[in-house]
Amino acid sequence: MTALGSPALQRLAAHAREDLARIAHPARPWVPPHAAPDGGTALDVLVVGAGQCGLATGFGLMRAQVSNILLVDAAPRGLEGPWLTYARMPTLRSPKEFTGPDLDVPSLTYQSWHEARYGAEHWQALDRIPREDWAAYLLWLRDVIAVPVLNDTQVTGIAPAGELLAVTLRDAAGAESLRYARRVVLATGQDGMGRWSMPDFVAALPPALRAHTADAIDFAALRGRRVAVLGAGASAMDNAAMALEAGAAEVHLFCRRAEPQLVQPYLWLTFAGFLRHASELEDSWRWRMMQHILGLREGFPQPTWDRCARHAGFTLHNGRPWTGARVAGDGVEIDTPQGPFQADFLICGTGIEMNPALRPELALCAHNIARWADRYTPPEAERNERLGRFPYLGPDYALQERVAGETPWITRLHVFSIAATMSFGASGSSINAMTTAVPKLVSGLTGALFREDLEHHWASLRAWDMPQAVLRRPEPARATA
Repeated sequence: MTALGSPALQRLAAHAREDLARIAHPARPWVPPHAAPDGGTALDVLVVGAGQCGLATGFGLMRAQVSNILLVDAAPRGLEGPWLTYARMPTLRSPKEFTGPDLDVPSLTYQSWHEARYGAEHWQALDRIPREDWAAYLLWLRDVIAVPVLNDTQVTGIAPAGELLAVTLRDAAGAESLRYARRVVLATGQDGMGRWSMPDFVAALPPALRAHTADAIDFAALRGRRVAVLGAGASAMDNAAMALEAGAAEVHLFCRRAEPQLVQPYLWLTFAGFLRHASELEDSWRWRMMQHILGLREGFPQPTWDRCARHAGFTLHNGRPWTGARVAGDGVEIDTPQGPFQADFLICGTGIEMNPALRPELALCAHNIARWADRYTPPEAERNERLGRFPYLGPDYALQERVAGETPWITRLHVFSIAATMSFGASGSSINAMTTAVPKLVSGLTGALFREDLEHHWASLRAWDMPQAVLRRPEPARATA
């Protein structure tokens, strides 16, 4: 089954493949095969995650003539990433002009897909991209570039195997198998180095009374109910709107700040200087800039606010964090500095907890993954314990050891998700950064593959004996009688 769709989209796909053929230089395969312990051939790169970041990584590798790759994703085909699951905004929050997984190939941009499907005039009139269309576009892109993906497959373990990594895969039926790879990219999204977080006193409540914004929520069941939402970011606001649109009698949004965050810092950083070179700065500058950006958090756009504010049952509580919660009758009583609050259901838009020890695939190395707190001590005014737990990555997005020599194999694991933010700024999780971040990641991967095979390439160079000319002399002209 493919997503090439209408004749217009099929023509665009053919055009895109022609474009890729024209820019394929250098097209020569160059990575020699490596034997795996099971008698097969090891993958050069295994990418965990086939959402937009995983697809873009696979695409970048294939353009670099690294074709012995595989993407695996726990989700069924078409449900990779958040777009058709827990993303609850009608449209993407990024401006429509931002490019990303196309990697600067014009015929592969979302705009080209949109115009082929709806027409150029429709694109001109479009404000922001509907998330369902973005999901359909990503599936079309996947089929056009023909990146290999194995769906319904979880990665449950990663272990060293000599100069390779042994990756344990589990399919939808629960059967496990091993694949060997020289490098692994963790394109595992928002919670890929930890988990979605909520206050402990909320997590302790019965699941029927609370959820995280990333959970599957039965919004229809909230009709006529009183819902309390913790957090005033875009995702919290989206979930508040979903509850209101499903018929909730009241939705109360609780913001710990005196005023909600209205500035979107990720719009500031979308310029070539920052996207390309922030990761090259010394640690003090990287920390200073990202601590400020992430300290602001992500602001919500005007349509998100309007989506909630149009409902009479919506109330925003500024400067009112939650300090405790308990079951009260059929609902919950929440503690706040302004007094208790009664609700029927709680939703937490409280982000992620960065903790690799919570990831089963990292069980063998989580204790030795270097964090920013292990590598840099900021000035007192810039300290932030939450940000200190982000992994401290190498220039190729690779994990680094906290204690050198204990788990040297983790430098073969490359993190291309929101967990890379402190080291690289906007990168793996951001559409606006892909066209600069993916080439940087791919360059790190191809550089490692090349260096590891230097003896092979040296032997190949010495054996290179392909002449490009034949020494012929023209026959002397014959005299005519």
